[in-house]
Amino acid sequence: MNIRGIPARVGALLVLILAVADPTPSHAQSETGAVRGKVLDATANVGIAGAQVFLAGTTIGTLTDPEGGYFLSGVPAGEQVITVRLIGYRETSKSIAVTAGETVTLDFTVEQTALRQQDLTVTGVAGETPQVKHPYAVERAARGLAATSAIRAYPDFNTESYAPIEENDFRLVSASPLSTFSIDVDRASYANVRRFIQAGERPPVDAVRIEEMINYFPYEWDDVSGEHPFAVETEVWAAPWTPEHRLVRVGLRAPSVETAHLPPGNLVFLLDVSGSMSSPDKLPLLKKAFALLAEQLRPQDRVAVVVYAGAAGLVLPSTPGNRRGKILEAVDRLEAGGSTAGGAGIALAYDVARKHFIEGGNNRVILATDGDFNVGASSDGEMVRLIEEERDSGIFLTVLGFGTGNLKDSKMEQIADHGNGNFHYVDGLLEARKVLVEEMGGTLFTVAKDVKLQVEFNPARAAAYRLIGYENRLLADEDFNDDTKDAGELGAGHTVTALYEVVPAGLPVPRGVDPLRYESTAGPQPPVETPPGAFEDELLYVKVRYKDPDGSESRLLAHAVADRSRSPSRSFRFAAAVAGFGMLLRDSPHAGRFTPDDVISLAEGGRGDDPRGYRGEFIRLVEAARDLDLLGTAAEEGDRR
Repeated sequence: MNIRGIPARVGALLVLILAVADPTPSHAQSETGAVRGKVLDATANVGIAGAQVFLAGTTIGTLTDPEGGYFLSGVPAGEQVITVRLIGYRETSKSIAVTAGETVTLDFTVEQTALRQQDLTVTGVAGETPQVKHPYAVERAARGLAATSAIRAYPDFNTESYAPIEENDFRLVSASPLSTFSIDVDRASYANVRRFIQAGERPPVDAVRIEEMINYFPYEWDDVSGEHPFAVETEVWAAPWTPEHRLVRVGLRAPSVETAHLPPGNLVFLLDVSGSMSSPDKLPLLKKAFALLAEQLRPQDRVAVVVYAGAAGLVLPSTPGNRRGKILEAVDRLEAGGSTAGGAGIALAYDVARKHFIEGGNNRVILATDGDFNVGASSDGEMVRLIEEERDSGIFLTVLGFGTGNLKDSKMEQIADHGNGNFHYVDGLLEARKVLVEEMGGTLFTVAKDVKLQVEFNPARAAAYRLIGYENRLLADEDFNDDTKDAGELGAGHTVTALYEVVPAGLPVPRGVDPLRYESTAGPQPPVETPPGAFEDELLYVKVRYKDPDGSESRLLAHAVADRSRSPSRSFRFAAAVAGFGMLLRDSPHAGRFTPDDVISLAEGGRGDDPRGYRGEFIRLVEAARDLDLLGTAAEEGDRR
């Protein structure tokens, strides 16, 4: 950990340098001024990070900071034209009178527009793979501007890692009538996919986890009532990409809890301050995100801050939440430097959380990192085992991923999955607000743990099925009734959507196998006698098991789903659109002839009120991917990844 401050001998040297320097400004300096301001999104009225702001015809330019702010120095006095340019937004220019020796303010409000393929530049030499260049990099190189850490569309050295995903295929109901999996409330994949597309890049196939994309969005649900902490809803519709198939939505929703009504929090922030966290989209953004959360803290909450780089240390003992000044000061003084002893940091954070454990409270470690652990326990297996040892302590985990170029998505996802936790990727201040303010209850307060689903398909109605997404959450069928098996957590206000594509009985099964020669009728128990027609209208049967946050025995919900296709809700339409887009990004053979325009049309039909604009942003993202031709086959895109 490094703390701001200048050693005495360095300070003396600076004084000496300043003393011998000529204090008289040069002629050039006396005839220039400065321009500062903010660049705002016209729709959301929030700052935009990474926008290019420059003085036309000169080498004077900069990029906006994470809050949309900019500062141009050395601007010649007189009437000048300042331009803002950002891929996905309409280029905007304004005139301003610059006065020598003074700083003037000029704010911009820019409107969103779809990306065009011609916005990207392709360069290369004979015999080598062509490279797609982001317009910021091309513009700055042409104008002789130095690259900055904010330009990261195609870094020279990229060590990002993603766990491989083998997409779920159709399974025969006759051979596998049960589908069992753990819920997943992580939303990291969507924010990460958005980051790639906004940079003009197709995301790696394994970065696309469809269930996380679907669950990123809030959906409309009926009120939750009854003895259970969440409700289960189902819908059946024709699959948009293969209309002769059924699409089934199984949804879980926990009611929201106002911040004032949350139980007291014992929060331990575990912050990565290693050298890899120095860029603006890492530790500096983390500090701003932390400040947003600090505003939500109450006197009954307690906050501690543990940091780790080459070693781990406690920089803020457990402190009441209303001591915001002290809390923010401790975080604001942090600087990045050194290697990354993540294992030591995790152990210390859990130790601090145990010492201040609140019975009936919200006890949680919040890990903020790029996941690039490289000292001590650092392999995926070592980190998972370390987290699993802490899992039964009643302390939950939230993982916040930051940055680009060395993002260890696979490691952070595994840590969250095995630590009774959730995983989010923070690509900007707006996402930080969504995760830590708007969805604070779901992110930081668990209402049910070890939540598992098991779906049984009726062979009289279904020939085959496939679960869309959740590939890394699949469980053995016998794990459903085994209370020792870990599963996902559901937070206050969280919604979970699972989609099944079902082949009706009598239709051919894609990539099916020949009928079995020997029907399996033998076994330790005789087959259950079912009265004729008892379940003839049922397509499937949904069972859900969960534990209370401090419980050790599971409770069961069950729900039969009739084979009746109806007009879908707006939420179902939109979830199907997101699933379709995910399949296109993954180059899935199950997408058939589904196109980006089909995704957009379906999403528009499910857009609804959209008070926060998340669904509208999704539609613009699909338009950008379409217009940039980012949805070619995986073979065509392979070299770019």
